[in-house]
Amino acid sequence: MADTPADLLAAVQARDPGAPLVTFYDDVSAERTELSAATLANWVAKTANLLTDEFDVGPGSTVAVALPVHWQTVAVLLGVWSCGAAVLDTAAEDDGRLAEAAVVLADADRLPPLEELDLPELMGLSLHPLGLGMTGYVGPARDFALEVRPQGDVFSPWQPVDPAAPGLVLGGLELSLGGLVDTATELAGRLGLVRGDRVLVDERAATEAGPVAWLLAPLVAGASLVLCRAAAPAGLAHRAGVERVTATLGLRLDGIRELGRPA
Repeated sequence: MADTPADLLAAVQARDPGAPLVTFYDDVSAERTELSAATLANWVAKTANLLTDEFDVGPGSTVAVALPVHWQTVAVLLGVWSCGAAVLDTAAEDDGRLAEAAVVLADADRLPPLEELDLPELMGLSLHPLGLGMTGYVGPARDFALEVRPQGDVFSPWQPVDPAAPGLVLGGLELSLGGLVDTATELAGRLGLVRGDRVLVDERAATEAGPVAWLLAPLVAGASLVLCRAAAPAGLAHRAGVERVTATLGLRLDGIRELGRPA
């Protein structure tokens, strides 16, 4: 039984490590990246090691995440939870709470306003298709791409992760690590997610729904994800066919069931 979000990924990896788990499209860069459970687990371990070794992130810590829907965002979220720490989702927060975080992780486009704040630590993600660093950047933020790659491929937290510890701060909502799994389990059932589903989620739906719905509920159910950033609506039906999508979240496509909506 999964007690924390990290357990959900471990269960998928044990069941089918080589099958596609996260497929990501960026229609601006024409990027397509596909990660199996094993590959994602490797990125999660590297991220967790980076957070632990460089920023002392562990149980009781908070990590602010200012990132769009992206496969690296998946690795960051699961990396934070693997440390036993809480995610402060900045999509629903003003800048005032960011100073409480051990580190703020943001995409390069969001760095300039964050650099003006009094933050303990700031790390930038280029979100480059090939995982390159922030080319030409000269600000104070540390570069995630450069610092994550040398990290270890296996992660062990300093102490056992407590499911009762804080896991997510999203606006006025706060959930424990165990509460994230419980909520995702309940939501997966309510949405009608089943094992083997391949779920298409675009950037708008992911932002509106939050990570419990777009990430953890599919993991609980044993589904895989097709994440689309800056997607042109006219092309999503074709993409759904190419990727053998069986369900969508917050999006209507003819012939494909929309999760949570009666047939």
